[in-house]
Amino acid sequence: MTSRATDPQSHEASRHSVFGLTVESDLPLPELPRGGGEGAADVRIIVDTIDLPEREPGYSQVEGETLLTIPKVGRFLVQAGRRVIVHPAAGATERKVRLFLLGSALGALLHQRGLLPLHANAVDLGGRAVAFSGHSGAGKSTMAVWFHDRGHSILADDVCVIGFDEAGRAVVFPGIPRLRLWREALEASGREADAYDRSFDARDKYDVPTRSAASLEPLPLHAVYLLRKADPGEAAELERLRGVDAVEMLVANTYRGAYLETIGRTGDHLAACVRIARAVPVFRASRHWGFDRFDEEASRLREHASEQVPLA
Repeated sequence: MTSRATDPQSHEASRHSVFGLTVESDLPLPELPRGGGEGAADVRIIVDTIDLPEREPGYSQVEGETLLTIPKVGRFLVQAGRRVIVHPAAGATERKVRLFLLGSALGALLHQRGLLPLHANAVDLGGRAVAFSGHSGAGKSTMAVWFHDRGHSILADDVCVIGFDEAGRAVVFPGIPRLRLWREALEASGREADAYDRSFDARDKYDVPTRSAASLEPLPLHAVYLLRKADPGEAAELERLRGVDAVEMLVANTYRGAYLETIGRTGDHLAACVRIARAVPVFRASRHWGFDRFDEEASRLREHASEQVPLA
């Protein structure tokens, strides 16, 4: 055993449904929707001591298990895609612990289960999932809140989990029902920052609750867009990525992709990206910066996405 942690018997665990998984947790998780039905949970989250030597910050492998160490926050032991043991650091706020539990720790668990977490938002466009990826600050959440405010359900924020259904189609599983917006983007959408909780301690980013998707069923992935800022004088264009370029885009924008080498799953991950790129159109979307142009460019993307036909 790499930990002396055991399931507490005296605590009534909360039960949630996220990314197609039933999660049972000793730690309150107000960000996640309640649910999951009866039967054994897919994932168990336990708060207890992790009796292991100190490690460098980040991911490390210990006897086939993954230890995530975050200074001043805590340690998270991720086991076989089924269990996460949480050992909070002294003085760490619950918000910080949940931030890394539902972020990097859950990202490791998703990779262990063979799912593909893309660093992207995803919206429901007529029963089909459209994903918007890109680096931090590329406008993913601003794009998603634009769709949300025009009646489209948000499937995923920041982490878009992709799997394959029984028919072999790439599908997106509904994620955490919220969007994280910097104050500038929040106020540009007509909201007041004082009405929302901060996403992180002492940072000017806020959690905006969203309507859950119409059901907790996964939706087929219809298209993926890589958002980028157009250079000065450059036209705002939509460029289809094909072959290796499409695959490399998916690999480069995988959430916590560097972790895959740690657990020896780079080959499986590459195969999944190839499979998705062959079946789903992937685009690079250059856009002009500025909230004064945003409505026009978001409308252009919605129209373009509505016209796409899956490749297979």
